Amino acid sequence: MSLYENWVRNAYDHNGNVIKKFWDVHMPLEQKIYEDMLTTKNAEISGTVSELAEKYGMGLESVIGFLDGISGALDVELDASELAEDSKVDAKVDFETLYKKMVEYDAKHLMALPEWDNVFDANERDRLYKEQKSSATVVREGDKIGRNDPCVCGSGKKYKKCCGAA
Repeated sequence: MSLYENWVRNAYDHNGNVIKKFWDVHMPLEQKIYEDMLTTKNAEISGTVSELAEKYGMGLESVIGFLDGISGALDVELDASELAEDSKVDAKVDFETLYKKMVEYDAKHLMALPEWDNVFDANERDRLYKEQKSSATVVREGDKIGRNDPCVCGSGKKYKKCCGAA
């Protein structure tokens, strides 16, 4: 079983719900990584998965989960499902994209870190927040076609006798 599969198995149950006991341990470790990155403005993540686990003080699977979580904010494409213990990671974090990802995933505890002050002022964070929120795709459904309504294809038949026939 891959590190990624172990990560998913440890973090989520078979219905896709979070396993609270796991996340209670993982989240503070992950938050420390963010705090350090933001405090030092160090956007570089470099080393093997094993070296990163040692550096961050977490298990291999947790490093995979962290990398998977920030993959969209990295300057290189990273497929966490293909990473192994000896896989080399050499990437830079785009802080603007990272902040927007936190907004997208509603990670309020990470968006509220005071260390963001080292990277963006309050006005810039507000701009990024609004930009991300306004970029969300909104799906709007049209009017529902009733069984006895005229068919949308223009045949003149009732929908149930035309395109809606099973």
